[in-house]
Amino acid sequence: MICSVNNLTIKLREGSSSRTIIRDISFSLEPGVSTGIVGESGSGKTITALSLLKLLPPGMHISKGQIRWHGSNARDVDLATLEEKGFQQIRGRQIAMIFQEPMTSLNPSRRCGWQIREAVSLHSGASLKRATSQTLQLLKEVHLPADMVFYNKYPHQLSGGQRQRIMIAMALAGNPSLLIADEPTTALDVTVQKKILDLLDEIRRNRGMSMLFISHDLGVIRQICDNALVMYQGEVVESGRVVDLFDDPKHPYTRGLISCRPMLESNLARLPTLADFLSSGQEVKQPDRRHPEPGQTVNKPETRTATPGQAQQEEIPLLEVSDLHTRYVLKKSFFGKQLHSLEAVDSVSFHVYQGETLGLIGESGCGKSTLGRTLIGLIRARKGEIKYKGESVTQLRGKKLNEYRRKVQFIFQDPFSSLNPTLKTGPSIMEVMRVHGIYSARKQRQEAALGLLDDVGLPGESFNRYPHEFSGGQRQRIGLARALATGPELIICDESVSSLDVSVQAQILNLLNELKDKLKLTYIFISHDLAVVKYMAARILVMKDGRLVEQGPSSDLFLHPETDYLRELIDAILE
Repeated sequence: MICSVNNLTIKLREGSSSRTIIRDISFSLEPGVSTGIVGESGSGKTITALSLLKLLPPGMHISKGQIRWHGSNARDVDLATLEEKGFQQIRGRQIAMIFQEPMTSLNPSRRCGWQIREAVSLHSGASLKRATSQTLQLLKEVHLPADMVFYNKYPHQLSGGQRQRIMIAMALAGNPSLLIADEPTTALDVTVQKKILDLLDEIRRNRGMSMLFISHDLGVIRQICDNALVMYQGEVVESGRVVDLFDDPKHPYTRGLISCRPMLESNLARLPTLADFLSSGQEVKQPDRRHPEPGQTVNKPETRTATPGQAQQEEIPLLEVSDLHTRYVLKKSFFGKQLHSLEAVDSVSFHVYQGETLGLIGESGCGKSTLGRTLIGLIRARKGEIKYKGESVTQLRGKKLNEYRRKVQFIFQDPFSSLNPTLKTGPSIMEVMRVHGIYSARKQRQEAALGLLDDVGLPGESFNRYPHEFSGGQRQRIGLARALATGPELIICDESVSSLDVSVQAQILNLLNELKDKLKLTYIFISHDLAVVKYMAARILVMKDGRLVEQGPSSDLFLHPETDYLRELIDAILE
């Protein structure tokens, strides 16, 4: 045993009182073994990990329990009571941590090689020449170019996967016995995620290192961990071998987490949510994901019953895109001449019918979001045509463009950054109505805003609360309410559930489908999550390097992929 946590309790001081954040948790970490902590945001996963390094946020403290460290290079110590001076021999050298977001963890003003070399020098005291040599060796170990050209690159010049590899190299600089990885693949595409997971597993095995892996994604935990803890509201509700947890979960919360996730081989009309398993403390019967009950539909509700082929002959597409090109100018001369550009959307053509959900998948940087923003005029197309109900909208300006945007709305990926932090929820929704000239009287807008909050499942008291007072899922509901405020016919959802826990994600996906039926909406659903897109969309477009490389009915596309690119995406999905 390398580390044992016994009856750990962590509290947060709030004025004269305190609130329990972590309650009486116990677990142990074995040498060379990977242990996962899984749970929703706010369950206490990261706080538990930070306590091992004495990096708790201000106001939090360990009120009870022990963290016994049995590292090979140190005597048996209690990390819960160890002074800061003693931690300098532990932190980074025996226990290292990879943080969630590499772009904010790395210094943007320092070259990547310098940052790794700094960690090497700090922990080993090596000379400049030797530290540089060790840095190049670490770059090689994390499968990055081990040369001075790459060494001298800045974080902004690297992809998300490369930045995460830099963070891994920095964590390895002190040759730790325990590596803590906090959501290291959350923001990555499925293919990059799989490569990072394979790399971490390879490093762990080669070094004989223990790993504590934190994630809200059960597929990731199953892929890389031997054992796992399931945390809920600051407590460990279930623990054991990963195989046992997934094959025979005992706690309703664990069963709920597993069932909330869309699966490629199933096609439920409604995703189960945690409420189905934890309602009034009683477990609701778990829906069979492969064998429906008698009378239970397994087809997603669609407002139009015609197949895409039939509809093509019967009606005009709601939105039709022909040979669309969107270019980013990367560099101009002193006189404004374009010297270097990127064709972000290249010769794209497709159509969407009324009542349809069209999926758009591809890796980050393939042009998905640029295409979505081009469709609503946030980015100007260089070439091609966009038709809405048979009329060209490509060159619309001013009032005409505003009228078009009333009917075609956009839900952004990050609900927090897309909401005005100084506006309360109600006025934020009313602002959309004012801009688009919907209702002349303030009282009418207020009543409409309250109705929209009800439509998206938020209580009326939300009207007078600010964005920071809501969870991520609730903020996404507010973003949806704002999109619905104009009475749109088409909504473009850009990675609208990618940052949410699986349980909250299921709630939002169910809500989108319910509103689609109720309000006769049409969706373009953009995501890099193939299982989510397959659940939502009847037809899917596959995008790579700005081009559509494959398209068709979702069931056919996943069963019989035609391109190596789509096959690679499917193979990277973690079950």
